[in-house]
Amino acid sequence: MNDWPEGWPDDQRRRNRQGRGGPSAQPEGPRVMRQVRRTPGGPQPAPPYGGVPRQPTYQDGPGYDDGYNTGQVYGAQGGGGQGPGGGEPYGSRPAPNWRRRIKWTAITLVTVLVVTSVATYFWADSKLHREVDLSKVIDRPEAGKGTNYLIVGSDSRAGMSDEDKKKLHTGSAQGKRTDTMMILHTGDNGPTLISLPRDSDVEIPTYKGSTSGKTYQGTGRHVKLNAAYAEDGPELLVRTVEYNTGLHIDHYAEIGFGGFANIVDAVGGVEMTIDKGFKDKYSGADFKAGKQKLDGEQALAFVRTRHAFAASDLQRTKNQQKFLAALAHQVATPSTVLNPFKLYPTLGAGLDSLTVDTDMSLWNLASMFWAMKGVSGGDGTSMNMPLAGSTGGNLLWDKAKVKSLVNELNNDDKVTVSAD
Repeated sequence: MNDWPEGWPDDQRRRNRQGRGGPSAQPEGPRVMRQVRRTPGGPQPAPPYGGVPRQPTYQDGPGYDDGYNTGQVYGAQGGGGQGPGGGEPYGSRPAPNWRRRIKWTAITLVTVLVVTSVATYFWADSKLHREVDLSKVIDRPEAGKGTNYLIVGSDSRAGMSDEDKKKLHTGSAQGKRTDTMMILHTGDNGPTLISLPRDSDVEIPTYKGSTSGKTYQGTGRHVKLNAAYAEDGPELLVRTVEYNTGLHIDHYAEIGFGGFANIVDAVGGVEMTIDKGFKDKYSGADFKAGKQKLDGEQALAFVRTRHAFAASDLQRTKNQQKFLAALAHQVATPSTVLNPFKLYPTLGAGLDSLTVDTDMSLWNLASMFWAMKGVSGGDGTSMNMPLAGSTGGNLLWDKAKVKSLVNELNNDDKVTVSAD
C-alpha cells in the first residue's frame, strides 16, 4: 500500500525512506517540516500558535502528531520535568524573599501589639470607679515634690454573699471602716511607704460634708484615725490626714475585703515567708512558720489579724506592708504579665473592686503599683508613722519626727527619719 501523499516526487520519497529503516538508512537530525495532518482533503497549514500545533489525543484517530514540530523532538532530552528548551522544570517557584517576609511579619506583630494595648487601655480605664472628689477637701496644704497616694483597705462588704462573709470571717457589720491606711510617696529618691495605724490619735478639723456640702466647724475633737472615714468617708479622711501631717495628698485608692481576696486568687496566690506561726479566731488566721503560698481567704486573714500579736495594730501594719509588697511582686512577674489568661482576670478583679479619686489616671495607678513593687524589691523604704506613746487606747504620733519626715517628703529628699 502506498502511504505517501499523492503528488510527491519519487526522489523525495527515496530521501524520506533513509530515515525510516531503509537499506541506506542514516541517522537524521532535527529538521523542520510542515505540519501534515492526514485528513480528507490533503495537507493543511499549521495553526498560528507560534509554530506549535495543538497536540491531538489518541482519540483523534490516525491523524495524531508524529512528534515533530519546529525542530525539537518532545522528550528527546529525557528530562520528563523539563520544558521544551531544556530550561527550568515546569512549576518551579522563585526563591522566597526572606527579608520581605520578616519585614511584614514584624509590621503585623507591632500592629497587633498596638491595637491590643490600646483596646486594653480603654477597657481598663472604663472599669475604674472614680468616685472620690478631692476638690471637696478644703484648706489643703501646698503640694510638694513627688506624688503622694493615700491607700486604704476598707472593710466594705459590698457585693459579698452571706456565704462569702462567713468564709472570709468578715462579719456583717453595717457601714464601712478602714482596716488599712498607708501613704505612698514616689519621687526621685525611691518610694516610701508609711503605714498609719488605725488607732492613731488625730484631730478632726473643720471640713465640708462630702454629701451635704455643709461646713462643719472643728472643735478640737480627737478620735482614732479610722473614725474620720466612718464619719464622712474618703474626703474627710484625706482632710484629716492632711491637717494632722501637713502633707498634700495627690491621689486616693481604696479596695474592699472581697476585691482584695479576688485579686489574690486571680493571680494564683501569693508566696511569702511567715516568720512565726499564729492563730486568730476573729480573722480566721491559722498559719505555721515558713515559706507558703496564700490564697485569697488566707491573705485576707493575714492582713487583718491583730489580736494574735502583743503589738496589736503595729504588727498588723507591718504584715500588711509585707504582704502588699509580695502581691505587687507576684503580679509583675512574667508568668502573670505575659499570660493573658492570668493578666486580664487579675486586672478585672482589681479594677472592679478599686475606688479612686476623680483625677486618677491609669498612668497614675500604674506608677503607684510599680512604686509598691519597688519597695518590695529593696529600692524604697517602708515604715510606720513615728510614735511617741499612747493615751486612752489611742496611739500618739511623735510630732517632731513627723514634721521632719513630712519636710523630707515634700522636698523629695532621701528619708532619714525612722519609726524607732
